[in-house]
Amino acid sequence: MALVLITGGAGFIGSYVSQELLARGHRLRILDPLSPQIHGSMPRGLTWLDDERIDFRRGSVTNASDVKGALTDAEVVVHLAAETGTGQSMYEIERYNAVNVGGTAQLLDVLTNDPSRTVKRVVLASSRSIYGEGAYVCTACSPSHRVNPDSRTAGQLAAHRWEHVCAACGADLSPVPTSEYDPPKPASVYAATKYAQEDLVRIVCGALSVDHAILRLQNVYGEGQSLNNPYTGILSIFSTRIRRGQNLPIFEDGLETRDFVHVQDVAKAFAAAVDHATPIARSLNVGAGIKTTVKDIAGALSDAFGAPRDLVTTHQYRLGDIRHNFADTSSLESVLGYRAQISLQQGLRRFADWVSSQPLPEDRLDAANAELKARNLMG
Repeated sequence: MALVLITGGAGFIGSYVSQELLARGHRLRILDPLSPQIHGSMPRGLTWLDDERIDFRRGSVTNASDVKGALTDAEVVVHLAAETGTGQSMYEIERYNAVNVGGTAQLLDVLTNDPSRTVKRVVLASSRSIYGEGAYVCTACSPSHRVNPDSRTAGQLAAHRWEHVCAACGADLSPVPTSEYDPPKPASVYAATKYAQEDLVRIVCGALSVDHAILRLQNVYGEGQSLNNPYTGILSIFSTRIRRGQNLPIFEDGLETRDFVHVQDVAKAFAAAVDHATPIARSLNVGAGIKTTVKDIAGALSDAFGAPRDLVTTHQYRLGDIRHNFADTSSLESVLGYRAQISLQQGLRRFADWVSSQPLPEDRLDAANAELKARNLMG
């Protein structure tokens, strides 16, 4: 079977992708810097990396020598390495650009200039954030006409005008599943870097006649995700507060929606892309295809922990946050033959059981929000 290089392979998604590929008989090489924000100052729980089928290398995609060594004899690259988090990206612009864009450019530069290149396919982890707001229709006056609104302005958010409205009749627009054919409209620095990654992979792989697959991930959750990073993972943030007996602060009016997909389903989608027998050369949405309000996910998570639904709608907001987005996953099914299998209820039960077995983290939400407020990125 193929030797697969996974950049960022020791992370949350990477660990699941690794196990799925090992189960399918692949040999793995993992390149990961073991970032303290993700793994802590003293990385723990990574004994699975000792598997003899895994060649683990601690290094960064921003370092040319690390990348050169990691690419040797690799036939497929799964590129997961990235800085994540919308809010933090808005004031750590250089770091996000250096890792996400610069790291992808470094990877592709080494690939391009390697005279003994063995890579046949690059599979990139992109994000639903590249769409900005998802797709909408106006059910009042033009239900068959799709619109893709621009990001909400600071003025709109400050006035608590949460929903997008129809330019023709003024009615609230209704979200519909976002497809790969909807136009990208990144609303944050993080989203802009993910879209730049897509362009780099598409252009360079096309020039090299190397196949590529770009997987646009929705809100990924599940056992093993970081419980210590207050900038990403609403379920991690809420789970800590539930365990501490604190209320769950709900931004805006709580009716903003997301598409939550379990990490095991995401890993299977990556494995399907790695193993696909014919060229892919396109972007594919990876999600459950179901919209869930933040208020509903907070309540369901509380239920999974057997805790009261102590929800507080704060009407606070963050610049760069979207209102609605959920995926049209029909292309994932038609191209790769895969669709999500784990229901939200099943996934939350598994997540809550795992979280309950972990040390209780410090609640760092207030500190993270204070940082955003100090930079005028939250109201």
